[in-house]
Amino acid sequence: MVRMTYADAAKLAVAEAMRADPTVWCVGEDLGRGGVFKQYTGLVEEFGPRRISDAPISEAAIMGAAFGAAMAGTRPIVEMRFADFALCATDELVNQIAKARFMFGGQSRAPMVIRKPMGMWRSSAAQHSQSLESWYVHIPGLVVCCPATPQDNYAMMKAAIACDDPVVYLEHKDIWATEGEVDTSLPGRFGKAGIRRAGTDVTLVSWSNTANLCVQAADRLAEDGINAEVIDLVSLWPWDKQAVLASVKKTGRLVVAHEAVCVAGFGAEVVATVAQTMVLKAPPVRLGSPRGLIAYAPNLEDQMRVTADMIAAAAKKTMEFETA
Repeated sequence: MVRMTYADAAKLAVAEAMRADPTVWCVGEDLGRGGVFKQYTGLVEEFGPRRISDAPISEAAIMGAAFGAAMAGTRPIVEMRFADFALCATDELVNQIAKARFMFGGQSRAPMVIRKPMGMWRSSAAQHSQSLESWYVHIPGLVVCCPATPQDNYAMMKAAIACDDPVVYLEHKDIWATEGEVDTSLPGRFGKAGIRRAGTDVTLVSWSNTANLCVQAADRLAEDGINAEVIDLVSLWPWDKQAVLASVKKTGRLVVAHEAVCVAGFGAEVVATVAQTMVLKAPPVRLGSPRGLIAYAPNLEDQMRVTADMIAAAAKKTMEFETA
């Protein structure tokens, strides 16, 4: 077990993969200076500029070039700097990369990791703060991962690099400096949720940084005698339906929370899956951002946030219903 930050955990995973496999390389803007969030610090000194490749400011060119390199037999890690910037390369990702294996009849593939720092962070405003994970879950051919802890950022990055399909890898910008214990012997598995806290009264489901808020909410609920179970999905496609269903079967209550806009967010998929499977003790609850633009001003930005207090209040509300 080693204690490290969320950013350093992914960096360690990248470095280990590059040492083990010469076909793994990184490409993106600002990598030569360590990346915008310093998540590549020291890698260019170890691996050189050919494998830690600085690219011009053209997301479409970065994505397209990496796609060609992936089809030619390498395993690129594509750094998009911000999830919002990656929209400039959406055509390459959605219409080419996601469909390559299918359209070439399995003769070619695109083993790529597309890193997209996501979420609200220090007044980054409307064009630098979005959480767009549900967009990519909607696209067949893409794997989608949203790790919340240093442990998962290490293990899932290793799994993403080894994956033979393209992985949209969303890391929350607000937790780069978060520290935690990392066991490098533990493998990452897509479609395998983590039970961050066991409980019997209400199930809290989330991913990315909001999963951390769910843990905080569960701790607060415990002070009031409510035993909440926290399910961190880790990956959204594939996602661990069985873990969620097993938990809700036990608790009979469900709260799903995410930072992304609530309208058409992935939380709706979780709620629908549960509702189609079993009868609950209370109506399921979805928490997400309002369908509005994220302001620069901190007081306005805070109006868009899902908080631990909101999650705890929603869980308490479900406890008010009579047992079915």
